[in-house]
Amino acid sequence: MLQTLLFAPANHYRKVEKALSLPVDVVIIDLEDACAIDEKIGAREDVIRFLDQPRVGKAYVRVNAISTPFFFEDLRSIVSSNLDGIILPKVESPEEMTIAEWYLSSLEVQKDLQPESIDLIPIIETAKGLSNLKSILAHKNRVNRIAFGAGDFTHDTGMVWSKTGNELLYARNLIVIESRAADLEAPLDTVFVDLNDDEGLAQETKHAKGLGFQGKFLIHPKQVEIVKQAFAPTDDEIKEAEEMVRAFEEAEKTGSAAIRVGNRFVDYPIVYRAQQLLAQANRTAK
Repeated sequence: MLQTLLFAPANHYRKVEKALSLPVDVVIIDLEDACAIDEKIGAREDVIRFLDQPRVGKAYVRVNAISTPFFFEDLRSIVSSNLDGIILPKVESPEEMTIAEWYLSSLEVQKDLQPESIDLIPIIETAKGLSNLKSILAHKNRVNRIAFGAGDFTHDTGMVWSKTGNELLYARNLIVIESRAADLEAPLDTVFVDLNDDEGLAQETKHAKGLGFQGKFLIHPKQVEIVKQAFAPTDDEIKEAEEMVRAFEEAEKTGSAAIRVGNRFVDYPIVYRAQQLLAQANRTAK
């Protein structure tokens, strides 16, 4: 499970170095939006050096979109045994997925890497990408999860990106549903851009968790712990889940599979969810 994925601009040594030292699931070394156009080509060499450095979590690279003149050389330059994954922005069609899969596979062969050893996370961030999501996910060979990008999505659609995020609900719901239908892991949610609104970040993360997202893109180290806490089960949730599981196990022994625990009706789907929550709590505690 990937909960915290922190972007760091590929052309900023100190920010990448700091990010690699932090307890995040993934550091995303960014050759796309966080890297100035004039510095993208030179930053590829920096990425190679960054990938050689020690790190706490995994290291992914966000390359430039397939529609740009940078994509193929971005990939060719950075693919190595030190690379855990690629973040592929602005995916809009199954053809783009086919191209990305083919080129990554070719580079793995050329560089004597295990087939499909490099993860691929496409970002859905345009109306066309959302509209074509089902067909895009039909070409998901090495894809384990997808992500949502609200900045480009609201720009593309002319929506106003509000604090409430109400305008994004349909897109978020569809991304979660189509991910499940394609047997993928839960998706990753978009960044939160107001660095002074810690409470807003916590609330948005809890909202994304409730919708079915497993993690969130981050743009600053100060957001890491807030997002971790928002995704972690609360003490009350753990206590309630333990009570449900315990009561249900006792009820099963008497042949009952639908009971009342406190004010809650509990049957198999409810107890399965409680068991998942307890498993997550155990992982978080380790």
